Amino acid sequence: MKKVVLSLALVAFLGLSLTSCRDTKETAEDKVEGAMEEAGKAIEEAGDAAEETIDDAVDAANEAAESAEAAANEAVDGLKEGAEDMANDAKDAANDAVDKATEAGNDAVDAATEAGNDAAEKAKKAGSDAVNSAADKMTGN
Repeated sequence: MKKVVLSLALVAFLGLSLTSCRDTKETAEDKVEGAMEEAGKAIEEAGDAAEETIDDAVDAANEAAESAEAAANEAVDGLKEGAEDMANDAKDAANDAVDKATEAGNDAVDAATEAGNDAAEKAKKAGSDAVNSAADKMTGN
């Protein structure tokens, strides 16, 4: 930054000293004083420009930080929603599995009960047939 300011001052000084080809009654002291004033103005302008540039950079950095924070918050919210959705899906799947298992168990119990009833009926009939057959043999029919 110093080099830029000094370069501007040197260019201003040389520009003023080389372009004053007119015959004037200005003394060397007046020329130096004028060049110093010009250099001072150039330095002030360069300082102002540098200050504005720094302010702009700080503002841009603050905006970038705010944007990054907002994006991070949105990502966290998205993750929370995704996790909640996944948890709800898992809960629903578990409930469905329990319902299906309960239904399958009830079906198995019904089938076993029906098979048991059929077996009992067949056993009763077989027992009754056996009793009748034995009774027929005893009575001589």
